[in-house]
Amino acid sequence: MSKHTSFAETLTALRQSEPESLTFMRGIEKEGLRVTPEGVISQRPHPQSIGSALTHPSITTDYSEALLEFITPATDSAKSVMKNLEEVHRYTHQHLGDERIWPASMPNKIDDELDVPIAQYGHSNVGQLKHVYRRGLWHRYGRIMQCIAGMHYNFSIKDSLFEQLAAIEGVACDQAFKSNRYFGLIRNFRRNSWLLLYLFGASPAVDKSFVQGKDHPLETWDDETLYLPYATSLRMSGLGYQSHAQSNLFVCFNALSTYTNTLREALHHPIEEYQAVGVETDGVYNQLNTNLLQIENEYYADIRPKRTAKNGEKPLTALDQQGVEYIEVRCLDLNPYEPLGISLQQIDFMDLFLAFCMLNDSPKLSDEECREVDNNKRKVVTQGRHPEFKMHRKGEEISLKSWANELVEQMQPLAKLLDEKLETQSYSNALESMAVRIKQPSLTPSARILKDMANDKLSHSEFAYRQAQTLFSELSAPLSPDRLSQWNEMTAESLKKQKEIEASDECDFKTYLTNYLKAP
Repeated sequence: MSKHTSFAETLTALRQSEPESLTFMRGIEKEGLRVTPEGVISQRPHPQSIGSALTHPSITTDYSEALLEFITPATDSAKSVMKNLEEVHRYTHQHLGDERIWPASMPNKIDDELDVPIAQYGHSNVGQLKHVYRRGLWHRYGRIMQCIAGMHYNFSIKDSLFEQLAAIEGVACDQAFKSNRYFGLIRNFRRNSWLLLYLFGASPAVDKSFVQGKDHPLETWDDETLYLPYATSLRMSGLGYQSHAQSNLFVCFNALSTYTNTLREALHHPIEEYQAVGVETDGVYNQLNTNLLQIENEYYADIRPKRTAKNGEKPLTALDQQGVEYIEVRCLDLNPYEPLGISLQQIDFMDLFLAFCMLNDSPKLSDEECREVDNNKRKVVTQGRHPEFKMHRKGEEISLKSWANELVEQMQPLAKLLDEKLETQSYSNALESMAVRIKQPSLTPSARILKDMANDKLSHSEFAYRQAQTLFSELSAPLSPDRLSQWNEMTAESLKKQKEIEASDECDFKTYLTNYLKAP
């Protein structure tokens, strides 16, 4: 029979842990637009010199052919993640010519959405599936919205820690237990993720072209830029990467079964507006289907439970049958002041924050609390740095600073434990640094961006391109001959693998798509 264990009791029990158990696994997926010397989105195809976007393990594209995505392997060393991210930047920079990687989450000036080239993945069936899915996103949400870039943070804990947590609770350490703990993390994350939006939000301004034809509450900065004076992350606001069609999709995070059942229903729920577009027009595919979600990844959320799927297996099927393997945090803006878009200290804080969410008691979310959580996040992204900003917690009004300081205080014992076990000060230092940002909002990335734009009389696009040039110079040094050779081998292998996939197809795309959509 399981027993309830408080956060303090859990930390006391974990003091007997081996240090290895308290090292977390994390990996990063970092996006960034390729732009020309004029600061506009590139029209060049994905460079073959950095490999196949379909099969390269570390360099691919997201929505657009110009939207690079760098993927690091999962590792229990934060420094290794940063090293890998640095290498992939340096390797890619050697093959971009005069192009640069846009360091901001919000895109540059894009007057015509057709200037955004949709990503191509070759003529294999799986490559066409990825391309048609993106065509569907175009017809549903427009191309410009898909140019928003972010940082996805993948996090998991080790089996040895799960075994200790199960022993503390007096239950079996099976996959159901692990999935339940991950969903507990997700629920606490949803309650507290507004803190990440405040601390790391870095999109307080946008180019005017981004909101053409939209109603918006933004103020005018200059002829090219709109902003909100206390915004933290317009990327995560209603103007950013959001879906109005999904606004009525209520996904329950109280259990794995409720989560997967809700998404499965959305995958089979037809939408009249999408039916009007149709799947195919004169032999050209517009979308994969006409349902609320074409595939699981179309569901927009700031955090997702994940399971690595086998070849040909749907992600939702893998998750349903095998349970949660890791979680993916999706609410982080790119920090334009950091060469890699993220700092080592931010990684330390993310690990601390996510471990805190995992180890704390996590009651089920009621419908009322879900609405409160969503309202808090909607307000923080547009007003979070206002000195009198208030939120709601269990129906009671509370200032952001008060609640944030409470969370910092609650995380301190965990930071201390991790530092003691791992013989470091990095967690306590990261927590202290974030506490200073709470006290002084001017130190947040969003505030710094507006200050620099004001001081140097820059538009958002001018500021971002200046940062692109600066960060390029910091990452332009060539790799060592050995590492360069290894990256070149990965590139060659990815191109070879794409050709093998294209040669192995045994049916046409129409048949392939029909079979894919029929699969459980």
